[in-house]
Amino acid sequence: MYKHVLIPTDGSALSTQALEKSLDFAREIGAEATVLVVMEPLQVMTVNPTGLEAAYAAYDQSNNNAADGILADATQVAKQRMVACDTLKLMSLDPAGTIVETAEKYHCDIIAMASHGRSGFKAFMLGSVTMKVLAHSKTPVLVYR
Repeated sequence: MYKHVLIPTDGSALSTQALEKSLDFAREIGAEATVLVVMEPLQVMTVNPTGLEAAYAAYDQSNNNAADGILADATQVAKQRMVACDTLKLMSLDPAGTIVETAEKYHCDIIAMASHGRSGFKAFMLGSVTMKVLAHSKTPVLVYR
């Protein structure tokens, strides 16, 4: 039924647990996986942008290094489980939209991701990436808690 699983991750503990469970699921059903990290660009609003180039460069380098580490770890976990796995790193201001678009672009049959439980006013105002993916995806979504 499912042949290609998209696994978005941010490297958090809950997301890493979901990654491991998603790769177990992929192995059990004989599917391949694509692990996705969506990096959000630095957003600074200032009247005086002098010197921000260095801050942007440092942030981008740190962001890329973190994403590369997350994807390297995911590749190792996939190898341990003998799951064919590609990795993908994208930059976007809209992580949920990027996840949905990536699932469509790469013909993924299912998106498997962690629940990022927010509560109270913040959840009401912002919602989580997972909630936004659930709301906008035409691809089935498996949520790990």
